[in-house]
Amino acid sequence: MVENIKSYKSVEEITEALDKEIAETKSNLGNYLRSLDDIRNLAEKSKRIREAVMKIAGKKVGAHENFGEIDLGCLKIVLDANAFHQLTIIESAVRSHQERLMELQKVREGLKSLDQLGDTEGLNFIVLEKQRIPESILLKTS
Repeated sequence: MVENIKSYKSVEEITEALDKEIAETKSNLGNYLRSLDDIRNLAEKSKRIREAVMKIAGKKVGAHENFGEIDLGCLKIVLDANAFHQLTIIESAVRSHQERLMELQKVREGLKSLDQLGDTEGLNFIVLEKQRIPESILLKTS
């Protein structure tokens, strides 16, 4: 997990950075959701064709075939990837972006209480971010 420490001059500056992350995450999520629909349709069509061919050939359809998959440590390599492989990784990316968006929105909501500080001149906001999501904020007088 990537951690960074950033310094901001105001709550508004933190909020602007957070809003930018939220917008970027929403955009990426939208792109993945569009891809997901296309790949899901292709995967279903592929599944129906495969099942029909296997039935004609008198063969059983394996539920979880790992043919062509190689594990290299923590990396999985799929040879001759098909629509189901694509569907799996896009679904994973969608879940990840949905979780990220929820975390960003929770932090954004939490920042609203800092707006009540009023005059913050002379304060520095030192922010610990994990994966570009604020986790801790230190208020420091300069």
